[in-house]
Amino acid sequence: MATNLFTPLRLRGVEFRNRIGVSPMCQYSAIDGFVNDWHLQHLGARAAGGPGLVIVEATAVSAEVRITHGCSGLWDDAQIEGMAQIAAFVKSQECVAGIQIGHAGRKASAQLPWEGGGPLSVDPWQSVAPSAIAFDDGWHTPRELTVAEIHGLTQSFAAAARRALAAGFQVIEIHGAHGYLMNEFLSPLVNQRTDEYGGSFENRTRFLREVIAAVRNEWPEDLPVFLRISASDWVEGGWTIDDSVELAKMVGPLGVDLIDCSSGGAVAYAKMQVGPGYQVPFAEAVRNRGGIATAAVGMITEPHQAEAILAGGQADLVLLAREFLRNPYWPVHAARALGVEPRIPNQYLRAL
Repeated sequence: MATNLFTPLRLRGVEFRNRIGVSPMCQYSAIDGFVNDWHLQHLGARAAGGPGLVIVEATAVSAEVRITHGCSGLWDDAQIEGMAQIAAFVKSQECVAGIQIGHAGRKASAQLPWEGGGPLSVDPWQSVAPSAIAFDDGWHTPRELTVAEIHGLTQSFAAAARRALAAGFQVIEIHGAHGYLMNEFLSPLVNQRTDEYGGSFENRTRFLREVIAAVRNEWPEDLPVFLRISASDWVEGGWTIDDSVELAKMVGPLGVDLIDCSSGGAVAYAKMQVGPGYQVPFAEAVRNRGGIATAAVGMITEPHQAEAILAGGQADLVLLAREFLRNPYWPVHAARALGVEPRIPNQYLRAL
Protein backbone atom coordinates (compact mmCIF):
# COMPACT_ATOMS: atom_id res chain seq x y z
CA MET A 1 0.00 0.00 0.00
CA ALA A 2 1.37 3.42 -1.00
CA THR A 3 1.58 5.94 1.83
CA ASN A 4 2.94 9.42 2.23
CA LEU A 5 4.49 8.62 5.62
CA PHE A 6 6.68 5.89 4.15
CA THR A 7 7.57 7.67 0.92
CA PRO A 8 11.24 8.76 0.80
CA LEU A 9 12.11 12.45 1.03
CA ARG A 10 15.16 13.99 -0.65
CA LEU A 11 16.69 17.28 0.48
CA ARG A 12 19.85 18.24 -1.39
CA GLY A 13 22.03 15.11 -1.49
CA VAL A 14 20.37 13.36 1.46
CA GLU A 15 17.53 10.87 1.15
CA PHE A 16 15.34 10.10 4.17
CA ARG A 17 13.82 6.64 3.81
CA ASN A 18 10.51 7.86 5.26
CA ARG A 19 8.92 11.08 6.54
CA ILE A 20 9.24 10.22 10.26
CA GLY A 21 11.81 12.00 12.41
CA VAL A 22 12.88 11.83 16.05
CA SER A 23 12.71 15.39 17.34
CA PRO A 24 15.63 16.72 19.40
CA MET A 25 14.90 16.01 23.07
CA CYS A 26 17.18 17.33 25.81
CA GLN A 27 18.28 14.53 28.12
CA TYR A 28 20.15 16.78 30.62
CA SER A 29 22.62 13.95 31.14
CA ALA A 30 25.88 15.23 29.64
CA ILE A 31 28.97 15.78 31.78
CA ASP A 32 30.73 19.09 31.05
CA GLY A 33 29.04 19.05 27.66
CA PHE A 34 30.24 15.54 26.76
CA VAL A 35 27.64 13.00 25.65
CA ASN A 36 27.90 9.49 27.09
CA ASP A 37 26.38 6.02 27.05
CA TRP A 38 22.95 7.36 27.98
CA HIS A 39 22.78 9.43 24.79
CA LEU A 40 24.09 6.56 22.67
CA GLN A 41 21.48 4.10 23.89
CA HIS A 42 18.67 6.68 23.88
CA LEU A 43 19.26 7.78 20.29
CA GLY A 44 20.39 4.35 19.13
CA ALA A 45 17.17 2.71 20.28
CA ARG A 46 15.10 5.26 18.38
CA ALA A 47 17.20 4.82 15.24
CA ALA A 48 16.72 1.05 15.42
CA GLY A 49 12.98 1.68 15.58
CA GLY A 50 12.90 2.73 11.93
CA PRO A 51 12.52 6.51 11.47
CA GLY A 52 14.07 8.33 8.55
CA LEU A 53 15.84 10.89 10.76
CA VAL A 54 17.15 11.16 14.30
CA ILE A 55 18.17 14.61 15.61
CA VAL A 56 20.48 14.94 18.61
CA GLU A 57 19.26 17.25 21.36
CA ALA A 58 19.95 20.99 21.55
CA THR A 59 23.73 21.19 21.68
CA ALA A 60 25.39 24.29 23.09
CA VAL A 61 27.88 26.27 21.02
CA SER A 62 29.81 27.28 24.16
CA ALA A 63 29.87 26.24 27.81
CA GLU A 64 28.16 29.31 29.23
CA VAL A 65 25.19 29.13 26.84
CA ARG A 66 23.82 25.78 28.08
CA ILE A 67 20.34 25.56 29.52
CA THR A 68 21.60 23.38 32.39
CA HIS A 69 24.81 21.78 33.61
CA GLY A 70 23.59 18.59 31.93
CA CYS A 71 23.29 19.91 28.37
CA SER A 72 25.46 18.58 25.56
CA GLY A 73 27.97 20.75 23.74
CA LEU A 74 30.18 21.12 20.68
CA TRP A 75 32.47 23.95 21.76
CA ASP A 76 35.54 21.72 22.12
CA ASP A 77 37.13 19.40 19.56
CA ALA A 78 37.33 16.76 22.29
CA GLN A 79 33.51 16.56 22.22
CA ILE A 80 33.52 15.32 18.63
CA GLU A 81 34.40 11.72 19.50
CA GLY A 82 31.29 10.99 21.56
CA MET A 83 29.05 12.65 18.98
CA ALA A 84 30.73 10.64 16.22
CA GLN A 85 29.77 7.38 17.96
CA ILE A 86 26.15 8.46 17.98
CA ALA A 87 26.16 9.60 14.35
CA ALA A 88 27.83 6.37 13.22
CA PHE A 89 25.31 4.14 14.99
CA VAL A 90 22.33 6.12 13.74
CA LYS A 91 23.60 5.83 10.17
CA SER A 92 24.26 2.11 10.63
CA GLN A 93 20.48 1.74 11.04
CA GLU A 94 19.87 3.27 7.57
CA CYS A 95 18.76 6.45 9.27
CA VAL A 96 19.90 10.03 8.67
CA ALA A 97 21.87 11.52 11.59
CA GLY A 98 21.06 15.12 12.50
CA ILE A 99 22.04 17.48 15.31
CA GLN A 100 20.55 20.71 16.65
CA ILE A 101 22.85 23.53 17.77
CA GLY A 102 21.76 26.42 19.94
CA HIS A 103 22.19 29.02 22.67
CA ALA A 104 19.89 29.18 25.71
CA GLY A 105 19.91 32.98 26.02
CA ARG A 106 18.09 34.25 29.10
CA LYS A 107 16.87 30.72 29.88
CA ALA A 108 20.43 29.57 30.59
CA SER A 109 21.72 28.71 34.06
CA ALA A 110 18.69 26.58 34.93
CA GLN A 111 18.15 23.56 37.15
CA LEU A 112 17.65 20.09 35.75
CA PRO A 113 13.92 19.50 35.11
CA TRP A 114 13.69 16.79 37.78
CA GLU A 115 15.26 19.20 40.28
CA GLY A 116 12.67 21.88 39.65
CA GLY A 117 13.66 23.42 36.31
CA GLY A 118 13.86 26.96 37.68
CA PRO A 119 16.86 29.30 37.78
CA LEU A 120 19.98 27.93 39.44
CA SER A 121 20.68 29.15 42.96
CA VAL A 122 23.79 26.99 43.39
CA ASP A 123 26.67 27.40 40.93
CA PRO A 124 24.78 29.67 38.51
CA TRP A 125 26.41 31.48 35.61
CA GLN A 126 25.64 34.80 33.94
CA SER A 127 23.04 34.52 31.20
CA VAL A 128 22.96 36.87 28.21
CA ALA A 129 20.18 38.04 25.92
CA PRO A 130 19.29 40.73 23.35
CA SER A 131 18.01 42.88 26.23
CA ALA A 132 18.45 42.82 30.00
CA ILE A 133 14.96 41.47 30.76
CA ALA A 134 14.44 38.40 32.95
CA PHE A 135 12.34 35.52 31.62
CA ASP A 136 10.03 35.55 34.65
CA ASP A 137 9.82 36.58 38.29
CA GLY A 138 12.68 35.04 40.22
CA TRP A 139 14.82 34.39 37.14
CA HIS A 140 18.29 35.82 36.65
CA THR A 141 18.41 39.12 34.79
CA PRO A 142 20.50 38.51 31.69
CA ARG A 143 23.24 40.85 30.56
CA GLU A 144 22.56 42.59 27.25
CA LEU A 145 24.90 41.37 24.53
CA THR A 146 27.22 43.84 22.84
CA VAL A 147 27.45 43.94 19.06
CA ALA A 148 30.96 42.50 19.26
CA GLU A 149 29.66 39.60 21.35
CA ILE A 150 26.88 38.95 18.84
CA HIS A 151 29.49 38.70 16.09
CA GLY A 152 31.50 36.32 18.26
CA LEU A 153 28.46 34.10 18.80
CA THR A 154 27.95 33.87 15.06
CA GLN A 155 31.43 32.39 14.80
CA SER A 156 30.65 30.01 17.69
CA PHE A 157 27.73 28.62 15.70
CA ALA A 158 29.99 28.22 12.67
CA ALA A 159 32.61 26.40 14.76
CA ALA A 160 29.97 24.05 16.19
CA ALA A 161 28.83 23.30 12.65
CA ARG A 162 32.39 22.37 11.67
CA ARG A 163 32.58 19.97 14.61
CA ALA A 164 29.18 18.49 13.78
CA LEU A 165 30.40 17.81 10.26
CA ALA A 166 33.58 16.22 11.59
CA ALA A 167 31.41 13.98 13.79
CA GLY A 168 29.59 12.69 10.72
CA PHE A 169 26.19 14.34 10.94
CA GLN A 170 24.25 14.79 7.71
CA VAL A 171 21.71 17.40 8.86
CA ILE A 172 22.27 20.40 11.10
CA GLU A 173 19.40 22.30 12.69
CA ILE A 174 19.73 25.82 14.07
CA HIS A 175 17.59 26.25 17.18
CA GLY A 176 15.57 29.42 16.79
CA ALA A 177 12.61 28.48 18.99
CA HIS A 178 11.23 28.05 22.52
CA GLY A 179 12.43 31.32 23.99
CA TYR A 180 16.13 30.61 23.60
CA LEU A 181 18.54 33.21 22.25
CA MET A 182 17.64 33.21 18.56
CA ASN A 183 13.94 33.33 19.38
CA GLU A 184 14.62 36.16 21.84
CA PHE A 185 16.12 38.28 19.07
CA LEU A 186 13.12 37.62 16.81
CA SER A 187 10.38 38.37 19.35
CA PRO A 188 9.46 42.05 19.89
CA LEU A 189 8.30 41.04 23.37
CA VAL A 190 11.88 40.26 24.35
CA ASN A 191 14.12 42.23 22.01
CA GLN A 192 14.09 45.87 23.12
CA ARG A 193 17.33 46.89 21.40
CA THR A 194 17.64 50.15 19.48
CA ASP A 195 20.69 49.26 17.38
CA GLU A 196 20.97 47.24 14.15
CA TYR A 197 19.82 44.09 15.98
CA GLY A 198 16.55 45.48 17.35
CA GLY A 199 13.43 47.36 16.40
CA SER A 200 12.37 46.56 12.85
CA PHE A 201 11.65 43.08 11.47
CA GLU A 202 14.79 43.41 9.34
CA ASN A 203 16.91 44.19 12.38
CA ARG A 204 15.40 41.56 14.68
CA THR A 205 16.06 38.85 12.08
CA ARG A 206 19.62 40.02 11.39
CA PHE A 207 21.41 37.80 13.94
CA LEU A 208 19.59 34.69 12.72
CA ARG A 209 20.36 35.50 9.10
CA GLU A 210 24.02 36.02 9.92
CA VAL A 211 24.18 32.71 11.80
CA ILE A 212 22.51 30.87 8.91
CA ALA A 213 25.03 32.32 6.47
CA ALA A 214 27.95 31.38 8.74
CA VAL A 215 26.68 27.82 9.27
CA ARG A 216 25.86 27.34 5.61
CA ASN A 217 29.41 28.47 4.78
CA GLU A 218 30.77 25.60 6.90
CA TRP A 219 28.17 23.02 5.87
CA PRO A 220 28.63 21.16 2.57
CA GLU A 221 26.44 22.16 -0.34
CA ASP A 222 24.95 18.67 -0.60
CA LEU A 223 23.84 18.46 3.05
CA PRO A 224 20.64 20.10 4.37
CA VAL A 225 20.31 22.86 6.96
CA PHE A 226 17.14 22.93 9.07
CA LEU A 227 15.82 25.79 11.19
CA ARG A 228 13.51 25.32 14.17
CA ILE A 229 11.31 28.32 14.91
CA SER A 230 8.56 29.26 17.29
CA ALA A 231 6.04 30.18 14.61
CA SER A 232 3.97 32.21 17.09
CA ASP A 233 4.55 33.73 20.52
CA TRP A 234 0.84 33.14 21.32
CA VAL A 235 0.73 36.68 22.73
CA GLU A 236 -0.77 39.82 21.19
CA GLY A 237 1.99 42.11 20.00
CA GLY A 238 4.48 39.26 19.74
CA TRP A 239 5.90 37.23 16.88
CA THR A 240 3.14 35.92 14.58
CA ILE A 241 2.61 33.29 11.92
CA ASP A 242 2.72 36.09 9.32
CA ASP A 243 6.20 36.97 10.61
CA SER A 244 7.19 33.32 10.27
CA VAL A 245 6.03 33.23 6.65
CA GLU A 246 8.09 36.34 5.88
CA LEU A 247 11.08 34.80 7.67
CA ALA A 248 10.72 31.66 5.55
CA LYS A 249 10.96 33.75 2.40
CA MET A 250 14.19 35.31 3.71
CA VAL A 251 16.00 32.20 4.92
CA GLY A 252 15.30 29.89 1.99
CA PRO A 253 17.65 31.82 -0.32
CA LEU A 254 20.27 31.78 2.47
CA GLY A 255 20.40 27.99 2.34
CA VAL A 256 17.80 26.75 4.82
CA ASP A 257 16.12 23.66 3.36
CA LEU A 258 13.39 22.96 5.93
CA ILE A 259 11.71 24.86 8.75
CA ASP A 260 10.74 22.87 11.82
CA CYS A 261 7.61 24.66 13.05
CA SER A 262 7.09 24.70 16.81
CA SER A 263 5.70 27.62 18.83
CA GLY A 264 5.73 29.48 22.13
CA GLY A 265 8.35 29.74 24.85
CA ALA A 266 9.43 33.34 24.39
CA VAL A 267 7.55 34.63 27.43
CA ALA A 268 6.28 32.91 30.56
CA TYR A 269 2.77 34.38 30.36
CA ALA A 270 1.78 33.02 26.94
CA LYS A 271 -1.51 31.09 26.86
CA MET A 272 -1.13 28.26 24.36
CA GLN A 273 -4.10 26.30 23.04
CA VAL A 274 -2.69 22.80 23.30
CA GLY A 275 -4.23 19.71 21.71
CA PRO A 276 -3.48 16.95 19.18
CA GLY A 277 -1.71 18.44 16.16
CA TYR A 278 -2.13 21.97 17.53
CA GLN A 279 1.01 23.25 15.79
CA VAL A 280 0.38 21.64 12.40
CA PRO A 281 -1.36 24.76 10.97
CA PHE A 282 1.90 26.66 11.51
CA ALA A 283 3.80 24.14 9.37
CA GLU A 284 1.08 24.33 6.73
CA ALA A 285 1.17 28.13 6.54
CA VAL A 286 4.96 28.35 6.39
CA ARG A 287 5.11 25.61 3.75
CA ASN A 288 2.40 26.88 1.48
CA ARG A 289 2.82 30.62 1.91
CA GLY A 290 6.55 30.73 2.58
CA GLY A 291 7.56 28.36 -0.21
CA ILE A 292 9.78 26.05 1.84
CA ALA A 293 9.67 22.48 3.13
CA THR A 294 8.44 22.13 6.71
CA ALA A 295 8.28 19.67 9.57
CA ALA A 296 5.16 19.42 11.71
CA VAL A 297 5.51 18.84 15.46
CA GLY A 298 3.40 18.82 18.60
CA MET A 299 1.21 16.02 19.94
CA ILE A 300 1.45 13.91 16.81
CA THR A 301 0.87 10.42 18.17
CA GLU A 302 -1.23 8.32 15.76
CA PRO A 303 -0.14 6.84 12.40
CA HIS A 304 -3.27 7.92 10.54
CA GLN A 305 -2.92 11.41 12.02
CA ALA A 306 0.67 11.66 10.71
CA GLU A 307 -0.37 10.28 7.32
CA ALA A 308 -3.18 12.84 7.02
CA ILE A 309 -0.80 15.73 7.75
CA LEU A 310 1.44 14.71 4.86
CA ALA A 311 -1.38 13.73 2.51
CA GLY A 312 -3.03 17.10 3.08
CA GLY A 313 0.09 19.02 2.10
CA GLN A 314 0.49 20.48 5.57
CA ALA A 315 4.12 19.41 5.98
CA ASP A 316 6.88 17.36 4.34
CA LEU A 317 8.05 15.61 7.51
CA VAL A 318 6.59 14.79 10.92
CA LEU A 319 8.79 14.97 14.01
CA LEU A 320 7.74 13.08 17.14
CA ALA A 321 9.21 13.56 20.61
CA ARG A 322 7.30 12.28 23.63
CA GLU A 323 5.65 9.55 21.59
CA PHE A 324 9.13 8.20 20.80
CA LEU A 325 9.92 8.18 24.52
CA ARG A 326 6.85 6.05 25.10
CA ASN A 327 7.42 3.86 22.05
CA PRO A 328 10.86 3.73 20.37
CA TYR A 329 9.37 1.43 17.71
CA TRP A 330 6.58 3.78 16.69
CA PRO A 331 7.52 3.53 12.97
CA VAL A 332 7.07 -0.26 13.08
CA HIS A 333 3.57 0.07 14.50
CA ALA A 334 2.78 2.92 12.10
CA ALA A 335 3.82 0.82 9.12
CA ARG A 336 1.56 -2.01 10.19
CA ALA A 337 -1.34 0.36 10.82
CA LEU A 338 -0.96 1.78 7.31
CA GLY A 339 -0.47 -1.58 5.60
CA VAL A 340 3.25 -1.19 4.92
CA GLU A 341 5.94 -3.80 5.51
CA PRO A 342 7.80 -2.56 8.61
CA ARG A 343 11.56 -2.15 8.68
CA ILE A 344 12.89 -4.17 11.62
CA PRO A 345 16.54 -4.84 12.56
CA ASN A 346 17.64 -8.35 11.63
CA GLN A 347 18.32 -9.08 15.27
CA TYR A 348 14.62 -8.55 16.07
CA LEU A 349 13.02 -10.37 13.12
CA ARG A 350 12.05 -13.29 15.32
CA ALA A 351 9.54 -10.96 17.00
CA LEU A 352 7.42 -11.14 13.82
